[in-house]
Amino acid sequence: MSEVFLREIFFYKYFFLEFYHAQNPVVRRKFDWTLQLIATIERVPAKYFDHISNSEGLYEIRVESGGDIFRVFCFFDKGRLIILLNGFQKKTQKTPQKEIERAEKLRKQYKEEQQEDANHKKGKQ
Repeated sequence: MSEVFLREIFFYKYFFLEFYHAQNPVVRRKFDWTLQLIATIERVPAKYFDHISNSEGLYEIRVESGGDIFRVFCFFDKGRLIILLNGFQKKTQKTPQKEIERAEKLRKQYKEEQQEDANHKKGKQ
């Protein structure tokens, strides 16, 4: 039985993949499982995927392995397309503001690039 994908996941530039490949195989498998969960079930438990309060549409993907906690920021684009941004290992209870700011900067950069691409395509018509 094949799974139905409800969401598509896209890696923005190299940020997520660089983080992902720096992790050990157990953590990578947990990320694989969590990303598949996010892509295939309608209501993803907040334990794995939740909105970042006081942000403009940022979400975090949550993975735990042993006593370690990992987060990857992401956002929705065009409905069911999830764009993965930066990841980090969480070392304190509160998410570091510099990581949120980095994710917001990357989100803005992505949106600007999408707008430039759209404008470029209009100019060619």
